[in-house]
Amino acid sequence: MDETVDVQATTIGVGTIVALGFFAYGRYIDGTIVGIDATMLATGAFAATFAAIALLHGAYGRRDFAVAHGIAAVGLGLITVAATGPQMLGGYLLLVGGGVYIALVTVRARDDTDELAG
Repeated sequence: MDETVDVQATTIGVGTIVALGFFAYGRYIDGTIVGIDATMLATGAFAATFAAIALLHGAYGRRDFAVAHGIAAVGLGLITVAATGPQMLGGYLLLVGGGVYIALVTVRARDDTDELAG
């Protein structure tokens, strides 16, 4: 029997729990964690999640997904620490660009799988 583990879903789940933990702590307990804004830490956790997924895709040979997730991670990281409007805009453009590529390739891959199955 061949067992496979969906590490992408696990990584996203762990990153989401960490980000929600930071956000909930900041919202309901204290606005900062060791002097850093909790919302900033939550957004940074999502950026780190994108970076981890990029590394996983790179390790499994999906270089296009690795690059797209890496671009999204850089964009979200830039949004997290942005101090000016142009930095924020640049971060959003990178995040949207990586996200659009990920969405299009994922939809195409699912369509191809459905054609082969049916």
